[in-house]
Amino acid sequence: MLVSTQPDSADYGFDTRQVHAGEVDERNHGARITPIYLTAAYRFDSFAQAEDRFTGAETGQLYSRNLNPTHEVAERRIASLEGGTGAIVVGSGQAAITALLLGLAGAGERLVSTASIYSGTRILFDRTFARLGVSTDYVRDAADEDEWERRITPQTKAIFVETIPNPKNDLVDVAAVARIAQRHTIPLIVDNTVATPYLIRPLEHGADVVVHSSTKFLTGHGAALSGVIVDGGRFDWAGSSRDYPGLTAPAAPGRPALVDSHGERALEAYLRFGIVNDLGAALSPVNSFLLQQGIETLSLRMAKHLENAEIVAAWLATHPAVESVDFAALPTSPFHRISRERFGGHAGSVFAFTVRGGRAAAERFFDSLRLISRMTNIGDVRSMALHPATTTHVSFPPEERERLGIGDGLIRLSIGIETASDLIADLDRALAAASS
Repeated sequence: MLVSTQPDSADYGFDTRQVHAGEVDERNHGARITPIYLTAAYRFDSFAQAEDRFTGAETGQLYSRNLNPTHEVAERRIASLEGGTGAIVVGSGQAAITALLLGLAGAGERLVSTASIYSGTRILFDRTFARLGVSTDYVRDAADEDEWERRITPQTKAIFVETIPNPKNDLVDVAAVARIAQRHTIPLIVDNTVATPYLIRPLEHGADVVVHSSTKFLTGHGAALSGVIVDGGRFDWAGSSRDYPGLTAPAAPGRPALVDSHGERALEAYLRFGIVNDLGAALSPVNSFLLQQGIETLSLRMAKHLENAEIVAAWLATHPAVESVDFAALPTSPFHRISRERFGGHAGSVFAFTVRGGRAAAERFFDSLRLISRMTNIGDVRSMALHPATTTHVSFPPEERERLGIGDGLIRLSIGIETASDLIADLDRALAAASS
């Protein structure tokens, strides 16, 4: 395994670490940029090394399904930015969530999640996880401690939330949920895709593991899929009231449990060489390289994303063709307190607003956009719009869409880094068409 010689330490600032953390000195030609290691497997020095790599007695390259030198740089960099002990990059955000939660919960066991989360995650839980026997209980109001208590059962193996839920921007107070998770000795998993570690680092607020669809803001340019799992390294797997045998039982006959052999990096080892390896959720080294390129400018892009989103949301809130704006940075939002206390007064750049006139008006608005892209993605440098009721949430029963606030006039925006006045002009033209 390559050893980092670059500034991973929190002694360095965020901007420095997003450029340098995790890098190693390239030994062959002195390349300044991390090479793309396009290799499926690696040669062993000896019979003994091959055995040691397979048994885990020695860490190092074995097969690119679980470890690749290009990936290692991205993993160390993201772990540094989130404040974790280690990270694993995988093929997509869905792969990250799948590998992590199926590593913790099995048939007959349960998860607890906030109901307002990315639609793809809800579908993953309710369709695929349910077929595997893993059930999910949903909390409608993340601020209601009694509701959390009602949903948590002896079979609950993990709690899942998003810092900034997509698309409703109904922020979650991670610290408050973490206290509940700690009381029940259950790991708290936080999807930090929309906020990114630039805006909030959930591990500092009591979360145990962080996941990202790093396709989105971490990469930023919309060119490559990827996902990442970041372990905080603090959860006491052996001391939990729940059973996590993958971490606490002997890894193999005559071998210690991962919590004994790997300590604070036990979850990372379990997922990397167990669940992620078994599921085959491998990331292409090319996409890993593109992820690193994006992270280098994360803080610069996020500052512009946030600035533009706040300008656009404030403008939308005053427009006569707009019924409401779901953006927690607005003083009128019921989540504004969390925005101030946990997010520095910001609320990311993915939010929704409702056009007056229902589906027909939303369709006229959508078809009239010219600068803002009509597409399903978020976190790109380009601004994007989508109509959730007929796309991401089209498979949800009407009553569930209503409970989630996904109305016929709702439009989701992901605000990019273009000139804000150009975005407003495009929205103004489209809203005029919606009102016609």
